[in-house]
Amino acid sequence: MASGKINVSVENIFPLIKKFLYSDHEIFLRELVSNATDATLKLKHLTSIGEAKVEYGNPIIEVKIDKEGKKLHIIDQGLGMTADEVEKYINQIAFSGAEEFLEKYKDSAKDSGVIGHFGLGFYSAFMVASKVEIITKSYKDEPAAHWTCDGSPEFTLVPHDKTERGTEIILHIAEDSLEFLEEFKIRELLTKYNKFMPIPIKFGTKKEALPKPENAPEDYKTEYVDVDNIINNPNPAWTKQPSDLSEEDYKNFYRELYPMQFDEPLFNIHLNVDYPFNLTGILYFPKLSSDLQIQKDKIQLYQNQVFVTDNVEGIVPEFLMMLKGVVDSPDIPLNVSRSYLQADGNVKKISNYITRKVADKLKSLFNENRDDFQQKWNDIKVVLEYGMLSEPKFYEKAGDFVLYPTTEDKYYTLAELKETLKDNQTDKNGKLVVLYASNKDAQHSYIDIAKEKGYQVLLLDSPIVSHLIQKLEADNENVTFVRVDADYIDKLIQKEEETISKLSDDEKEKLKSSIETVVPKENYTVQLENLDSNASPFIITQPEFMRRMKEMSATGGGGMFGMGNFPDMYNLVVNTNSELASTILNSSEDVQKDLVKQALDLAKLSQGLLKGEELTAFVKRSFETLK
Repeated sequence: MASGKINVSVENIFPLIKKFLYSDHEIFLRELVSNATDATLKLKHLTSIGEAKVEYGNPIIEVKIDKEGKKLHIIDQGLGMTADEVEKYINQIAFSGAEEFLEKYKDSAKDSGVIGHFGLGFYSAFMVASKVEIITKSYKDEPAAHWTCDGSPEFTLVPHDKTERGTEIILHIAEDSLEFLEEFKIRELLTKYNKFMPIPIKFGTKKEALPKPENAPEDYKTEYVDVDNIINNPNPAWTKQPSDLSEEDYKNFYRELYPMQFDEPLFNIHLNVDYPFNLTGILYFPKLSSDLQIQKDKIQLYQNQVFVTDNVEGIVPEFLMMLKGVVDSPDIPLNVSRSYLQADGNVKKISNYITRKVADKLKSLFNENRDDFQQKWNDIKVVLEYGMLSEPKFYEKAGDFVLYPTTEDKYYTLAELKETLKDNQTDKNGKLVVLYASNKDAQHSYIDIAKEKGYQVLLLDSPIVSHLIQKLEADNENVTFVRVDADYIDKLIQKEEETISKLSDDEKEKLKSSIETVVPKENYTVQLENLDSNASPFIITQPEFMRRMKEMSATGGGGMFGMGNFPDMYNLVVNTNSELASTILNSSEDVQKDLVKQALDLAKLSQGLLKGEELTAFVKRSFETLK
């Protein structure tokens, strides 16, 4: 029997490990199952190159709870260790890692993100165990070894009579960690961290129905047999070639990832790259609403099929954080802090690759089945519009598939839009004016007026539209976007011809001052225009620039400082050629006031601006006139 002290200068290192790593002590199981997986995969490699002269077989990893004995066992059939290797790997290498860890972190707060970084995976067992045993038999022809340590620097190392190859780790669960003897807790952890690990993991048994015999009697009772309960799927979809997967396979894998989701994904993107880094994965576009407050943290990051985190900021471009799915890369360290990840050069390359891959997939979906893509447009547009604003590389490719729908449900790319509108919607200064609405119902009357003129109106209703059109205008010379209610239509797209006014300049001045005595100056600027005599007498418009700046500051960035608190300013366009204008002009002061008040309220009503007390008074007044 050998016993001894682990060569370490810090007395009683284990309470310190426990204290430092306590914030996330559940990860001990991930670390120990990962070690077991490594030991098994290493054996596979050694047998395949002929270095290990043993049969690899079909090894599994078993996790067993012994509630009575307060023990948790993790058993593998991997390469095992000789006594010398236990001495080297457990007592020396891992411990020097522990020392380095303590040296570095003794003054700072606990950061469990560095355990594996320091070769500390095995010692994370002491976060939940008062004593740990290792019973291990190497694939080499040497006797098995039994190592025991009770969380002090003393250990014992003695021979053992174990005959099967592999390693068994026995944790004597500490009194403050008895939750790890509960079946539901261990199942939850295995499902969270080890659901897709490459070696089957057995956790207990389950009953499986035997097939019904062909000549079974009427009253045949189904027979059941106990089989291993394999908790993981060692061959998840992302580890396979896209050519080997059907559409149904992708959908089934989505259900496996999100058992509680009832929606179907719109489409998926299979990532598969081996140069200049390794990356595999499947991303899914879920159905999205126009609301930007979408649940993030739905993409899971794995390293060689071991779950790392679902906080993938910095690895996946921000605009794709609203997607779901899996990214797996051996090039991403398993245990590192977020700041380390964000500074890592590989990680930036991965983010750029994912952006490019998503853009290429969208382009091919658009080209292969444009009708289908158009039908899905409203469910995906928020992500793509956000991508155009936040990722220059995505913006460069977006022209190939980003769509601009009209209120009539026609869909154009930007190039098609320019081509379609140029003959009819170019103004006298050579600018192409793109009209848009943000709400079909609220802006209905304005859309109608534009349509009568033969103009097309886009329907752009996502919350970041103001930012997007600002960018499009900057990048497309002589193209300007204006919301259809920003001014009277003839002012929005100015042509050469001018309409002559029925009123003289004096009459106009008189009319203007009569109206201004009734209309509140702090909200409305009165503008007299010579419009078609059939056009509405009073039209409320909101200047594009002011409204756009307000919207931009409301959704972050853009425009002037504090525009969000600016009062809403409107123009009141008065048609001097309308009959109402002449009637107001030729009426007594009291009648003028009533007419202006009623006309203003009607204009407000058409813009959805007449509310509360004003609306009640208006309805009451209108009923009075019916008597």
